[in-house]
Amino acid sequence: MPDAHGQVFLADCPTRLAVEIITEKWAVIVLFALSLQPRRPGELADLIGGVSHKVLTQTLRRLQAYGLVERRAYAEAPPRVEYSLTALGQTLVGPITVLTDWARDHGEAIVDFQEQNGH
Repeated sequence: MPDAHGQVFLADCPTRLAVEIITEKWAVIVLFALSLQPRRPGELADLIGGVSHKVLTQTLRRLQAYGLVERRAYAEAPPRVEYSLTALGQTLVGPITVLTDWARDHGEAIVDFQEQNGH
């Protein structure tokens, strides 16, 4: 009987697609920022250091295309756009929180290791 976890390694596995989506460089950070509250693109760019507006827009569009983020345009002058998590995107808040806690707890150890080993 094949191992169910082994299916993740298959190119057409939905699990592999989901992992690839959320491991894209900025995806988890954008999702985490949106887990706190809906935000405008400029707010996200200010909050997330180091991401260009172009890459942020690409990341938001990709997350929207996969049903994790929704874009809401308001009929105002000037026009206003806001992004928020969908119900499916909300299901990632728990796992992202665990990952963020791990990074906060162990990030310094990674930096220390890199410094000790000349990286």
